Amino acid sequence: MALLVAGIDFDAHEVSLRDKPPEMLARSPKGSVPVMLLPDGSVLEQSWDIMRWALNRNASKRWWEPAQSTENLDWLARNDGVFKHHLDRYKYPERYKETERAGHRENALATFLWPLNSRLEQSRFLGGSEPCATDLALFPFVRQFAAVEPEWFELLQVPALQAWLANWLSSPLFLHCMHKLPGKTTVPFPSLGH
Repeated sequence: MALLVAGIDFDAHEVSLRDKPPEMLARSPKGSVPVMLLPDGSVLEQSWDIMRWALNRNASKRWWEPAQSTENLDWLARNDGVFKHHLDRYKYPERYKETERAGHRENALATFLWPLNSRLEQSRFLGGSEPCATDLALFPFVRQFAAVEPEWFELLQVPALQAWLANWLSSPLFLHCMHKLPGKTTVPFPSLGH
């Protein structure tokens, strides 16, 4: 999504993590995605690094600069730490031999989603009135959480969070990103417009 926002041409390749291409492993032995090969031959292996590379330029700095606030960096750390821990065990209890799936769901709510809802009651996006890189970084994880038990999630009392999620799910940016097209992708960035 950050590459689309920045208007950067790129080749997208779907990767089956069960059958990782040798070319990918040669560039990134960690064997997970994302992996981005830059024109100069260097490799970026973390989503946030790819976002920094794409958005920290003149045309898209308005997406990057608000994400550098202490508050937004804290949201990113909480997402990648405590929330991801509980999300993984809620979404994939069989991988972790978990018997307390509901406990992880409740901990994810208490430590991350309820506070995020409170934050989004103050402004529509984490960037304020406009979205920023932090919104892009957190949105996919909240989407995963909501998709585990969608009917249950719809009944939660988190209206600001639900509106934020619905906005991203219906945004032209997300819809274009989820449309699977082989090869090079060149996109003029559409407005979020919601």
